[in-house]
Amino acid sequence: MIYPILLQHFINFFYRHPKSVIKRYRRFGGFINYQKMLAGRRLMEKAALHLAPGVSYADGAEVYFLTGKKYLYQTLFCIHSLVKVSSANFKFVLIDDGSFDYELLQIINRLLPGADVITQKMVKENLARFLPQQQFAVLHQKRRVYPHIKKLTDIHTIPGNNWKLVLDSDMLFWADPVNIMKWLKNPDKPLHMKDCQNSYGYSKQLMEKLSGSQVPDAVNVGVIGLNSAQINWTKLNEWVKTLEQEEGTSYYLEQALTAMLIGGAPAEVLPANEYIVNPDTSAIENYTGTLHHYVDLSKEGYFKKAWKAI
Repeated sequence: MIYPILLQHFINFFYRHPKSVIKRYRRFGGFINYQKMLAGRRLMEKAALHLAPGVSYADGAEVYFLTGKKYLYQTLFCIHSLVKVSSANFKFVLIDDGSFDYELLQIINRLLPGADVITQKMVKENLARFLPQQQFAVLHQKRRVYPHIKKLTDIHTIPGNNWKLVLDSDMLFWADPVNIMKWLKNPDKPLHMKDCQNSYGYSKQLMEKLSGSQVPDAVNVGVIGLNSAQINWTKLNEWVKTLEQEEGTSYYLEQALTAMLIGGAPAEVLPANEYIVNPDTSAIENYTGTLHHYVDLSKEGYFKKAWKAI
């Protein structure tokens, strides 16, 4: 039986992988332009280490980030841009995605003095307390292969305030986020960005059948505020199992689950013309709106231009 396995590896290495790489180059304007984008990313990584420290206040408005070695530089820029446009005090809570080490912790201590760091040891203690392996085997298995779900499991098992605002790292603030600050002062319903389209990876028919309620359109979790106490982990565990049994795995699973958690209940939807998902070239060059979430093709403008303005 070893020969079919070797054949599959051969096909993947010499055909499927090169084909996907070529497709990626074409989407970003060719090989040379793609390399320029990567060069911009490397410059951003180096520049992040020289940002002015962003103080985290014990009594500040809490903002959570799931981050690690691959993304800390983006987290630092996102925080720096937020501090730059807002007069508010923030308490930054950084959750270890499993890659924190001594060097990374030293960088955090230097550039985010006072920030709370939730280490993997603390994460595992919280999971053992709220999501024991035997009872939530599906969620634990997904954590091992799908890091995005940690934005739910690892953050919403942290003791403390029930309402938690979680930000993705690949974002930059260009103006005072008035809507977000208003929500942070008195959170009473979920908060989220509006996507360009439904990016759930699953049919709304199946999602609504499982959740038993209407699923909102175009939920984007770049900015997401949820109440930890209102998450039914038993249902979430079953949703993951059934979604994947019925319609396979999806990169957007965490976004689908979040939309299902919000359901038909009232939610605060950030204005799409101010909190922009996948900003176009014009929006990037003119710093349009309050916040940009750099997904898909907008990564080019993010790495080549946007961060330099910060």
